[in-house]
Order: sequence, then C-alpha cells, then structure tokens
Amino acid sequence: MSKRTLLTVTLASTTLLFAAGAQAQANAPHERYAYLGLGTGFSSLENDRDDVDNFIESGSSDFDLDDDDNVWKGFAGYQFNRYLAAEAFYADLGRVRLRGTDGANTDLESSAYGASLIGQFPITSWFTPFAKVGAASWETDVDGNLGDASFDLENNDGFDPVYGLGAQFNLNPVLIRAEYERYDFDSDYTLDTFTASVGLRF
Repeated sequence: MSKRTLLTVTLASTTLLFAAGAQAQANAPHERYAYLGLGTGFSSLENDRDDVDNFIESGSSDFDLDDDDNVWKGFAGYQFNRYLAAEAFYADLGRVRLRGTDGANTDLESSAYGASLIGQFPITSWFTPFAKVGAASWETDVDGNLGDASFDLENNDGFDPVYGLGAQFNLNPVLIRAEYERYDFDSDYTLDTFTASVGLRF
C-alpha cells in the first residue's frame, strides 16, 4: 500500500470516527436534567391469607385472595449526574379482593406518594440500570361488600420504605423504563409492582 493510499485511508477513518463520536455525544443525555414520566403495570401481594387478616383485623381468614390488579404511577425527578438522581412519585397500587365463602367480599385499595434516591449504573449512553430506595406515605381503603350493600371498614395508613430495581433506555429526549418496586407497608401487607414507564427530559 502506497503512502498516499495509507494517508487517505487514515484520514478517512479518522473523519468517520470523529463523526461517529460527535453523533454519539449529541444523542447522549446531558448529565443534569429534570424529567417527568407516567407508567403502568400490575401489582402482586406477597402475603398469605392469615397475614392479610391480621392487617385488616377482620377476625376471619375464611376467604380467597385475588391480588393481581393494574397499577399506574406518575413521577418527577432530577438527575444530578450520571450516577445519582432523586424523584418524587405518586402510585395507585390497585385493589386486593378477599372473596369470602359466604358471598361477601372485602376490597383493599392502596395508594402511596413519596420520594426516592436513585443510584444509576450507566453501561452506555442509552442504557442505564438503576436501583432505588425511598419512603412512601401510604393509605389502604378497606371496603366490605355483601350483595348490593357496600360499607366502609377501618382504613390503614403509614409511612414506610419503598425500594426497587430497573433499567432505563435513554432515547433523547424520551426515556423508557422497566422496573420492579416493593412497597413494604407492613409485615402483614407488602405489595410488589412491575411497571413500564415513558418519560420526557427537560
């Protein structure tokens, strides 16, 4: 290969590499930004019938659990750098139904709001696994149903930990998330959620 050909190939390769690097940098998310997002998914109760009976203090565990329901969440956050973000959230955690053998049902509908710190582990400019830990103020409304009659039972509330794992895909300025979270309301009542979310960076 002649020196002229070698020089031409080298210059062309350098130009292509520079262009590719510039494009990647342009598409990479800024290290600091605010964001908003919405997500949906499903919840799963991690407790058995006796635990739930203790949680609502019903005095009877003669029922079947129906604990899979849709959830949705909204969140707003700020990324301080590539490795750390903080966000506030609100989550509607769906309904758990206790189906009694006598035809009576009891519904537990939960919601929570709070804040989390997020540790991020960027692998590429577009793919970032993360872990989160935070706290949530939660409330569980307990309603009894017997035929056409409905009546309110004693509600539960508290302030307890929430934590989770997930992965974020950065498609500047859109972000897409898949995540698992545990809402540890009580030793007798713990909800796991699995959600997919779409957000927008600012």
